[in-house]
Amino acid sequence: MGKRVRETERKYEADGRFEQPDLSGLSKVFGSCDLDPAELDAVYFDTADLRLAARRITLRRRTGGDDAGWHLKLPTTEADTRTEVHAPLGRATRTVPKDLAAEVAVHTRGQKLVPVVRLKNHRERRHLLDAAGEPLAEIAHDHVTAQLLGAGPGDKAVAITWTEFEVELIGGKPALLDAVEERLAAAGIQRSASSSKLARALGDRLTAAPVPPEPPAALHTAGDAALAYLHEQLRALIALDPEVRRAEPDAVHQMRVAARRMRSALKSFRGELDRAVTDPLGEELKWLGTVLGMERDREVLAERLAARLAELDPSLAGVALRNRLLAEGTGAHGETHAAVVRVLGGSHYFSVLDAVETLLADPPYLEDAKAPAPAAMEKAVHHDHRRLRKLVEAALALGPGQERDVALHEARKAAKRARYCAEAAQPVLGAPEKRHTSRMKSVQSLLGEHQDSVMCRVTIARLAEEAVAAGESAFPYGALSQLERARATEVEEHLPQLWEKADRWP
Repeated sequence: MGKRVRETERKYEADGRFEQPDLSGLSKVFGSCDLDPAELDAVYFDTADLRLAARRITLRRRTGGDDAGWHLKLPTTEADTRTEVHAPLGRATRTVPKDLAAEVAVHTRGQKLVPVVRLKNHRERRHLLDAAGEPLAEIAHDHVTAQLLGAGPGDKAVAITWTEFEVELIGGKPALLDAVEERLAAAGIQRSASSSKLARALGDRLTAAPVPPEPPAALHTAGDAALAYLHEQLRALIALDPEVRRAEPDAVHQMRVAARRMRSALKSFRGELDRAVTDPLGEELKWLGTVLGMERDREVLAERLAARLAELDPSLAGVALRNRLLAEGTGAHGETHAAVVRVLGGSHYFSVLDAVETLLADPPYLEDAKAPAPAAMEKAVHHDHRRLRKLVEAALALGPGQERDVALHEARKAAKRARYCAEAAQPVLGAPEKRHTSRMKSVQSLLGEHQDSVMCRVTIARLAEEAVAAGESAFPYGALSQLERARATEVEEHLPQLWEKADRWP
């Protein structure tokens, strides 16, 4: 994957000015130096319907200057700051590097990346320096010529020109940007109305591009609160997609959680959203969670097997046993991750994202969605909590064994739903709901530990069968299973006490 850097900059309208403004005397600036001008030539890539530009993402191949290469710029939550991903120029001029294409695949969704704009820029540069002569910021005076590419039959490609100033931090603090801006404003130079050169070049074409749905501005109704939570989970899922492709730690787990939260919310808010729309979407999210679960479940299993092996009597931990456990825990890692990446590059996954965005753009509200948010959120939380209470009490009434294991698994799923519903209610109900979320999380975590133990014992039993078939003893596997059973027993013994603390409102 290409080099990732943070870029903090501001753009200003130059209004045809041909000289840089006077920036001498700025606080903590001890000098400046002019750099050689640069001739930059960049081709910007996007889908035909400008999906990247509509999301304030730019992808270009640029020659000239100090950092020639492919540049992908991604928006962040910080003001004036973007994440920039670099890749070498390479030989291909019209084929986006695979790593960069993967970074934006969650947005392009199978659509081809094609050249959309060519920008030529004569750049005059100056560095503002600190007391040691190190650069604090770069002031660029850009003389830009832009040409739209891919014009239709009979369309005339018209070039447009403009000048602008760009102020980018190098070693300085954000306060320096404010100081420079004050000086520019005094000279009559104002911030640019366009977020990027690409946006300015695209002009009306960009305003016509399809944009992702926006969350509600305020949470007045039950429908607003439900929709806001769904928006939050979709944002998380989209942000995690490239991290999963890069195999970042915990990314698969967090992406799976976002899909599960979304599916859980569709269930919790069945009174507000039409089930004819949400139930089929919920099944698709279940499918996505299952796909992502392949990698996560392997990670959890590997950790548990390693932990139980460390507790086993060393005299029982022979080479054959160790090799079998190691192969089970780690052997399929590359395969499971590759399988996840293949799914994330497929039309089925993209159709799920499209379906979620369609729901958010045109919510299938029912009459109850008009109810005031506080009362509706409290009702939903109470409903999911009562459901959880019924399942926990039913499980605790059973004796140890498979039937109780199944009942506790159902309670675990209900605890997750109760937790996620409480999360969705937090922006409306505040601190009491935050505490309730914490209680539900503790119940979910404990029951999750129990289910992980159940699944680990199932795996150990299968490995024992394989060992016996290979002429090995099953005894060490029985010992491992007993260690794992002890963990489950601890959970079952602790659950009544934990539930007594959690079974309350607020």
